[in-house]
Amino acid sequence: MPDRSGVEPARLSWTRPGSGATAVAPGTPVLNTRSPSVARCFDALLGGKDHYAVDRAVVDAALEIAPGLVVATQDHREWLMRVVRYLAGTVGIDQFLDIGAGLPTGENTHEVAQRANPDAVVVYADHDPMVFSHGQALLVDNDHTHFAFADLTEPETLLALPAVARNIDLSRPVAMLQGATLQHVADGRSPHRVLARYLDAFAPGSYVAISHLHSPADPAHAAAAAQLEKLMLAELGTGWFRGRAEIEALFDGTEITEPGLVRPLDWWPDGPRLRARVPAQNLLLCGVGRKP
Repeated sequence: MPDRSGVEPARLSWTRPGSGATAVAPGTPVLNTRSPSVARCFDALLGGKDHYAVDRAVVDAALEIAPGLVVATQDHREWLMRVVRYLAGTVGIDQFLDIGAGLPTGENTHEVAQRANPDAVVVYADHDPMVFSHGQALLVDNDHTHFAFADLTEPETLLALPAVARNIDLSRPVAMLQGATLQHVADGRSPHRVLARYLDAFAPGSYVAISHLHSPADPAHAAAAAQLEKLMLAELGTGWFRGRAEIEALFDGTEITEPGLVRPLDWWPDGPRLRARVPAQNLLLCGVGRKP
């Protein structure tokens, strides 16, 4: 089990040149159904159908620890939709880089952005083979939406990929979404430096939206965070909870917009709350920063 200073897990789900693991071409994404994946576990929490028994087993174990995780996951999805609608409609950003996009769901980034601005360009990036496959099929008829198979911890490589370089103009403001991604980057690989390298490449006026698993100061909530982290590291090989100060530091180099670093349900909700709060909603923080 890796600790927070360790190297990223070696549970690869795609082939590498010369691996000899399969008969497919080197570098071709290969689906692994024997081990759970982060994207498929999220899909299960959102009530999707693109997951397997191994993923469901992890989700069931997580729900034993924090029964409100389904609500918290729905909060997170709704937050992403509000962020995209705000950036595309109110701010006027017309190019989006959604990194660690996850499996397609009811309202995807390109659907929300292009509803506000039909000319908005969206590039998804992920390194999960199942996400890549579904994304390619979903986007085949959309000229303004593209997909890159990439590792988020290699910003220069990701930004140079044809799907990104041909469709994202880095001389103009771009919105980058890092929704529940940086919690999968170990301290040893410095998520703060990874973010800084992206921001260095972006034009002034660009935005970054970040959400991250949170270990609250409240001992009761912190205990649940510690148990979930232990489960994720054991079953997924990844997933670190961090404190508020650590998450806030990810926004270095930006101006955090109102209402600041908050729980997803508290980031400019669309209306009055219609359901009671649950403890699991305290296990995620999110915010939006603007590069001055």
